[in-house]
Amino acid sequence: MKTRSRKPKKRSGPLSEDVQIRRVDLNLFRVFDAVMQHRSVSKAAKALSVTPSAISHSLSRLREAIDDELFVPDVSGMQPTRRAFELASDIRKGLQSFHSALITKPFVPSRGIRTFRIAASDYVSILVLPRLIKQLAEIAPNIDLRIFPLSRLDAVQQLEGDRLDLLIGWFGKLPNTVQRSLLYQEQEAMVVRPGHPLTKARITKQKLFQFPHVVVEMTGTEEHEKDGFLNDEGVSRRVWIERALLELQDKNVNITGRAAVCVPYFAAVAPMLEVTDMVATLPRRLALCLAERGSIVLLKLPYKPITVEVEMVWHQRVIRDPGFHWIRELLSSSTAEFAANADPKT
Repeated sequence: MKTRSRKPKKRSGPLSEDVQIRRVDLNLFRVFDAVMQHRSVSKAAKALSVTPSAISHSLSRLREAIDDELFVPDVSGMQPTRRAFELASDIRKGLQSFHSALITKPFVPSRGIRTFRIAASDYVSILVLPRLIKQLAEIAPNIDLRIFPLSRLDAVQQLEGDRLDLLIGWFGKLPNTVQRSLLYQEQEAMVVRPGHPLTKARITKQKLFQFPHVVVEMTGTEEHEKDGFLNDEGVSRRVWIERALLELQDKNVNITGRAAVCVPYFAAVAPMLEVTDMVATLPRRLALCLAERGSIVLLKLPYKPITVEVEMVWHQRVIRDPGFHWIRELLSSSTAEFAANADPKT
């Protein structure tokens, strides 16, 4: 069949997004996509179960709205213009997104069978994940978790490569492809063994640096900036919170701290403190938990403690996944009481 070609109007400038949306019936993009695939009005009509005249009418309206011919008839069919080629990929993706949104079924936790892959430090695994697991056992018994170490330098790349679903930890700068949400705030605490000399007198900088330190550096390296963050390829991650060694060393006085031992696990600290006079910095909630068991004691800090934000981070591709949305909401709710209390007891 023949279609009437018209000469596009001369543009005085690009149409605003608001004007274009108000002028375009979104159903017209289904017609565009069909003609783009089949390069034929009659074949597009058959694919959409409408008449060829309906396709022609829709193309006319879309041409008017976009101000481009879009498809030009020739002996081999409807040939896309340069503008049509520019629009084709985004229109196809948009239609697929609409389709996915409409057919997505609600997630029913009690009947769900699924595995979520989470990267977290041993600190998070000790204090945060048990609360989540308790709720899963009660309301979603067939949901499984696979916990991976957050200490991997490529943890964010693993997330982007769909090998992880969620990260829980301390982050700074992150790529635009991921999203983040605050779970709770954490403070640092300085700890020693019971009976340590620092428990018997007021702490000063000089006394603090008389003793070697155990440092938890989650990546197991010393490749960090002076603020305790590791920066690599658009990702900024906090890898330690040893404020004393980072900031308290006085340039004007001969006071130097010593990191005698660096370990990638928080769980390794208490056993080392129990048999030495070393000092360590731990997340406060973990320190309180260990202090309850009598393995360490908290010192009164000679400075205002820093506060770090513990976040969950995920890739934007799962934002419409109802199961993933549910597990994030459950994780948030399971830490709500925990987050509200600065000195929780597990």
